[in-house]
Amino acid sequence: MTSFDPRGVADHMVDPENTVLTVIDYQPLQVSTINSMNRSKLVDNAELVIRLAKLYKIPIILSTVNVSNGRNADTVPRLRRAIGEDVPSYDRTSINAWEDKEYQAAIKATGRKKILILALWTEACLTFPTLDALKEGYEVYPVVDAVGGTSPIAHETALRRVEQAGAQLTSIAQLACELQRDWNRSETVPGFSKIMSEFGAFPNLN
Repeated sequence: MTSFDPRGVADHMVDPENTVLTVIDYQPLQVSTINSMNRSKLVDNAELVIRLAKLYKIPIILSTVNVSNGRNADTVPRLRRAIGEDVPSYDRTSINAWEDKEYQAAIKATGRKKILILALWTEACLTFPTLDALKEGYEVYPVVDAVGGTSPIAHETALRRVEQAGAQLTSIAQLACELQRDWNRSETVPGFSKIMSEFGAFPNLN
C-alpha cells in the first residue's frame, strides 16, 4: 500500500499543479437562455466545479461580456462569491474570450497548459476559445455537466465539434477523482467528500 508521489506539472492527466480553470459568462442573461439542462442545476454544478478548483488551489480566470458598457449584468452573485472577490474579472466585448487581449494574457500568465473550461453558451463562448486554445497547444477540458446551450442539439453539437478538434470532455465526478487521485492525500479528502456528497455521488465516504 505504497503510493507514488503526485506527478505534478509533468502529469499527462489533470493535476492541481498543471491546470487552470476558466469561468466565462455565467451571467444572469446567459443563464436565463439555457435550454439544454435545468438552469438551477447548471448553476449548482458550476459552483461545485469552482469549489473543486478552490479546494485543490487551481487558479481561476473569470470573464464576463458587456458588463462595463452596461449591456449585461455581472457574474451570478453566488458564483462570484464562490470564486472570491479577490479574483479579477476580465470583461470583454468579444464573443470569443480568446480574442480579448487581457483575458488571453491572464490565461498565459498562469503558465499552465491544461484548461478546464466552464462557459455559456456551449455553442459559442465555450466552443470558440476552446478551438483557439487547442490551436496554440493547450489541452482543453470542458466540464460537460456544468455547461449549457440554447437547446439540447446546440449543446451536443458544440461538444461534438470541440471533441473532434481535440478537446477532452470531462464530468464533475471524473474531474474530482482525477484531482484527488489518492486517499493518502488526506488534506483534501474532507472537502472532496463534502462536494461529492452535495453532487449526489459517494455519499458515505467519511
